[in-house]
Amino acid sequence: MLFRSKEQFLENGLNRVVLASDGDFNVGETDNAALEQRIQDYAKSGVFLTVLGFGVDNLQDDRLEMLANKGNGNYFYIDSFAEANRVLVERMAGTIAVAAKDAKIQVEFNPAKVGAYRLLGYENRALTAPDFNNDAKDAGDIGAGQTVTALYEILPVGVSLAGPGIDALKYQTPPPAPVNDNPEMMTVKLRYKEPTATESKRIELPVVDGGATVDSLSGDFRMAASAAAFAMLLRNSQYKGTADFDLVQRLAESAKGNAADRAEFVSLVVAAKTLAK
Repeated sequence: MLFRSKEQFLENGLNRVVLASDGDFNVGETDNAALEQRIQDYAKSGVFLTVLGFGVDNLQDDRLEMLANKGNGNYFYIDSFAEANRVLVERMAGTIAVAAKDAKIQVEFNPAKVGAYRLLGYENRALTAPDFNNDAKDAGDIGAGQTVTALYEILPVGVSLAGPGIDALKYQTPPPAPVNDNPEMMTVKLRYKEPTATESKRIELPVVDGGATVDSLSGDFRMAASAAAFAMLLRNSQYKGTADFDLVQRLAESAKGNAADRAEFVSLVVAAKTLAK
């Protein structure tokens, strides 16, 4: 299916198959379990998989993403010439070359600073706590020059959650609120394997709240926050809070710079705001 001859395999080289499809397989191997196993076997041998999704009506988006994950690769949906140029020309190195495989992130919040938190998105990427230290557990891969952003919504200690609340416990005494002098808000832990390694490396970084305002943060952060708020508005999420299309547009416009894909995002926000009126 993938490499027809061992002569095509390059020792210590980049060995990757690029699959362009709508995911509606009806010729050859079509069973999901068999496809997964074959792709995993190739990934173990050093042949990774990049998947490009095309189409609208028949697009099997979840299936294509799953196959890319099994192949230690990445998945991109190509909906325009500009997106194809971004993935296959401008960011080719990140698409093809793996910098870290099985990358995992674990965040521990200081209960003296954070009363509650919520991860935005990544529902299909969540791992259990023990999986973080389990090198046999497959995780995401990061290409050369790529970045991955995870956003958390944080509720400071002392701020009440909106909603009806819960009854007081009858048989247990609630523990006292934690108090400590540690200024750290959280600790971020990262595990990853080098492209040819089987054992992971671990990095741990404490984070202190610097009190920065949204406008003083990086353009990348503001763009990510804009995209997250936009997604919640489109889904009419119960967690959207006071976010509206004007806020999304303001954040995106302040962060777009000269990037064509960010300008395209702003145009989508404007179109959605017009349709929502």
